[in-house]
Amino acid sequence: MMTDVFRLDRYLARIGFDGSVAPDLATLTAIHVAHINALPFEGLNPFLHLPVKLDMASLQQKLIDGRRGGYCYELNAMLRAALETIGFKVTGLGARVRWNAPPDSPLGPRTHMLLKVDLPDGPYLADTGFGACVLDAPLRLLAGTEQQTAMGTYRLTEADGLLSLSAKRADGWRTMYVFDLAPQLPSDYELGNWYTSTSPFVPFTSTLVMERVSSGRRYKLVNRHLITEGRDGEPVSERVLGSAAELQQVLDETFGVTPPASADEIFAVISANAERR
Repeated sequence: MMTDVFRLDRYLARIGFDGSVAPDLATLTAIHVAHINALPFEGLNPFLHLPVKLDMASLQQKLIDGRRGGYCYELNAMLRAALETIGFKVTGLGARVRWNAPPDSPLGPRTHMLLKVDLPDGPYLADTGFGACVLDAPLRLLAGTEQQTAMGTYRLTEADGLLSLSAKRADGWRTMYVFDLAPQLPSDYELGNWYTSTSPFVPFTSTLVMERVSSGRRYKLVNRHLITEGRDGEPVSERVLGSAAELQQVLDETFGVTPPASADEIFAVISANAERR
């Protein structure tokens, strides 16, 4: 039965976390790592023009019971529910994505959800849902210093009242998004979610995007292109999926996802979108 009551035990089992929990940095880091390994970033619903529901009953049915992942509004809402149930103080924030934007282009709308987690030694940034470069561990919410994780190097800078998060890549630094510390309301996320899941001007409605970070590798699927990266985005391998059968294998074995449509249907939509471009 679907319920809005968050089931922490089911969530922890889903992400494979069997340790003790407490509102501390060790728990936050361990859950963040386990979460991105078990719950991949995936935009199958907007790509297939299916609704993206943010109520907790729907999120648990999809991500916990349904062998699915999601995108930022889903993944970070789930993480927030888990952290708050454990006893963390969490504030939901909104960011303006800059990953593919020219440096001098104007800022776009807030279309990304991220979390501020307050700990005794200061605030941390937690974000399991940025699909171009999934953050593999929480970061100190502190501008001006480079921070190392197992999979990357990140830095926060501050200018004109905005914080900017950048990731070090094989070819240099790349801005992920900019944000401020204004708390976001559920209605803010509902509006952003509606836009990013329905608008023809966002990538998710016409491009299949998936990402998972696991065992020292970053796996990305962009339509039929399967890309594997190492630390700081260092290229490891890339191949083009040539059939629906290959796509099915990648969905199942690489991303651990049971899609809401057959691989044949998904492959056909990818091909049709490619022909229209």
